[in-house]
Amino acid sequence: MITKLIALVCVAGIAAGQLLFKLCAESLRVEGPWATRTVVLFAAAMTLYGTTTLAWIWVLQRAELGKIYPLMALAFVFVPLASHWLFGERFSMNYVLGIALIVAGIWLTTRG
Repeated sequence: MITKLIALVCVAGIAAGQLLFKLCAESLRVEGPWATRTVVLFAAAMTLYGTTTLAWIWVLQRAELGKIYPLMALAFVFVPLASHWLFGERFSMNYVLGIALIVAGIWLTTRG
């Protein structure tokens, strides 16, 4: 159970890293590559990705890759939801249906 919990933390970390990279990209466009905000956001994203990678390695020591990897698809759910709330991005009903199918697929693959 703890392994799945850490795997979910890894997925959340990967999703948060993507959001930080997006913020970094916006800062880069507006403020430039050496602006404090840009550098801090980039460093935070890389640090989060590095830490998450180490935690994922810990998970892989304790779980079968084929059984735990489908949880990574949750990033395809978390990132769009967060981008909607943080950046005001909008999605069509087809996109929402696609996210629902991803969740259903994750549920099916982790049950087996």
